[in-house]
Amino acid sequence: MRAATEEVARVGAGAVHGFTGAAPGTAAEAGRGGPETGRGGTEAAPGFEEAELGFARTVDRALVHRAAVSEVFLTDVRAIGERRVLAAAQLPLSHAYYNDHVQLPARHDPLLLLEAARQAAIHGSHTHLGMAAGTAMIVDNFRLELTDSAALLIGDRPGELLIDSRFEGRPTRNGTWRRGSVVQDFHLDGEPVGRHTMHAAFLRHDSHEALRHAQRGTPAPSSADCTDSPDTFRIDPEEVGRVHPLNVLLSHPIRVGNTVSAQVTPRFGNRSLFDHAYDHLPAMVLTEAAHQLALVSLGERARRASRLVGIEAVFARYAELDEPLTATATPAGDGETFSVAFAHGDSPVAEITTTLRTAPAGAARTLGDAA
Repeated sequence: MRAATEEVARVGAGAVHGFTGAAPGTAAEAGRGGPETGRGGTEAAPGFEEAELGFARTVDRALVHRAAVSEVFLTDVRAIGERRVLAAAQLPLSHAYYNDHVQLPARHDPLLLLEAARQAAIHGSHTHLGMAAGTAMIVDNFRLELTDSAALLIGDRPGELLIDSRFEGRPTRNGTWRRGSVVQDFHLDGEPVGRHTMHAAFLRHDSHEALRHAQRGTPAPSSADCTDSPDTFRIDPEEVGRVHPLNVLLSHPIRVGNTVSAQVTPRFGNRSLFDHAYDHLPAMVLTEAAHQLALVSLGERARRASRLVGIEAVFARYAELDEPLTATATPAGDGETFSVAFAHGDSPVAEITTTLRTAPAGAARTLGDAA
């Protein structure tokens, strides 16, 4: 236990929010995609053509910390340098969570790209940086910038996403990574669409448990033991750009002037959010909650025509399962950027800034318009 405690001390106070949880299974060799390659006639980033990445099958779910194969989007991963890893992911045409949006024409969810990036970073850290099975990635901060929203439009075939990941950091003398960062460029169907940057710490399972116990003073509960029941005061799905109530993460909204606050109350039976057991609310839940609260802050017409183009997140501590979590959205002067602060009472948990773009009147159709 002493070694685990020493490792926790080295991680420091900043890296305290789990972006990924430890793998739900034992890591094995990567499941490589078959010979099927990207669509012909498109131009990809340098290195992708030579790598001949495949889209025929998904990789081993344990290597991306997922329990369900249906939640694995990565199809191939290959290293082309000491710290550069290329990955392929297939973006589904129909998914109960990532395709559950009211906006038309339909676009691939930016959080789906973020999830694919998360999977690429985890897979690369295991297979090419030597991270041991059971290592948790604890995110300090991340930034997602989308440069071409039109390229995210969903066509008649699943999207073929290529991710160029470049890892940075300084491992210890024995080769162990304790902190690092990754910069990831996205190319969707041959078109550059954006970039993701993330800074994180890495902890073994026993060290992660020691950190959680030191922070709380008691063992953390598990999401597997949490009751899955809808909140009576849950926000209507359409107010957060959703169709299915299961995908609504907010309840008890309060509007004071131009500020809107709500309780973060996700459904624990949503297996896209809780694919396996967590001892906290993961960062992907907070990120979607920030996006939904920003949509609540907009008027109905602007909400239906808006699209998410940027996210910037900083995490101060874990979002606990057994404490009420409040999110408060404050708009910037441009009316399209919202700073969302998360807190347990007076204790800050995270701050996530979302940037939305609203299409001109008549440029976007919605479910209501199509009826």
